Amino acid sequence: MLLVALPAGLLIGLTLGVLGAGGSILTIPVLVYLLGQDPHQATTASLIIVGLAAAAGAVVHGRAGRVRFGTGLVFGLLGAAGSYLGSRASAAVDPAVLLLGFAVLLLVAAMAMLPRLRRGRRQPPAPAGMSGTTITVVDRRLVVRTVAAATVVGLLTGFFGVGGGFIVVPALALALGLDTATAVGTSLVVITVNSATALASRVATQPLTLDWPLLAVFVVAAVAGVLAGNRVAGRLNSRQLTIAFVVLLVLVAGYTAATSLPL
Repeated sequence: MLLVALPAGLLIGLTLGVLGAGGSILTIPVLVYLLGQDPHQATTASLIIVGLAAAAGAVVHGRAGRVRFGTGLVFGLLGAAGSYLGSRASAAVDPAVLLLGFAVLLLVAAMAMLPRLRRGRRQPPAPAGMSGTTITVVDRRLVVRTVAAATVVGLLTGFFGVGGGFIVVPALALALGLDTATAVGTSLVVITVNSATALASRVATQPLTLDWPLLAVFVVAAVAGVLAGNRVAGRLNSRQLTIAFVVLLVLVAGYTAATSLPL
């Protein structure tokens, strides 16, 4: 199990460090299918793994000037209610149904990554009323979109134990006018806040029955992967990485759906 946890944690951390999204969504299949965890245990363990890895990545990105900590904290706090409700709802769902819903989420994540392939490395234009990251005119539609995106991300984090970076990154880039690199770094702050909120909700309502030694190895490997991903992010072809990741998400979604559907 340790031989599985180390490379899996590194892969998840690398993906999270390079793309700012997606690494956490692979944590659940690894914990369930490769490490034999119960789906409910896996979603709780994922919150710890993803939260700590994202926090480490946020610190590193922040030192490089690629994080808007205030924006990330506000976005994360806006999703706190959704994160709390999602974690409470998850405990009442049948494990097979939870995995089937997770398979659907994987496909949604794959589709959400596709716009990156069309945009390439172009920086999205700042929306009306925005100059860089400074709001000059309050746009009500912008506020509504931001609150809605934050709430959806919080719900996903609480329910499935994922970071929701595949929603956070484009939301920060398109709604708030952040460049891609800054959106990736800032998304790690959002993921950290949402993971902490959802974990606190679970701790308050149910005991944590986790394999702590295995979890510790997984966390260390994931944090190391995030740090390595941050160092090599600028040297890798982001388009090719995104294509490979989308293909991987579709394959994992197919396997998860096939194993969770009743025969």
